[in-house]
Amino acid sequence: MSDIQKNRTSVDIYGTQYIIIGTESPGHIRLVASMVDEKMREISSKNPSLDSSKLAVLTAVNIVNDYIKAMDRIEQLENELKRVKD
Repeated sequence: MSDIQKNRTSVDIYGTQYIIIGTESPGHIRLVASMVDEKMREISSKNPSLDSSKLAVLTAVNIVNDYIKAMDRIEQLENELKRVKD
């Protein structure tokens, strides 16, 4: 058994209630859910004919794309910082 406390947080994503269980704080979980909801609504507004499954996949693709860009930028900045320090 794990000693890590898990939180149960109720969130609404695109009109559906979910209970998210995890070790992150409820505030963090609500922030994540809010960002997913916002991205789904943004994509849906541009593609209103998408069904929920396709909308969810496109949302995931968009979020992972943003994540990869952020990670690339962090790596670039770390490299710049290393060059300045050397």
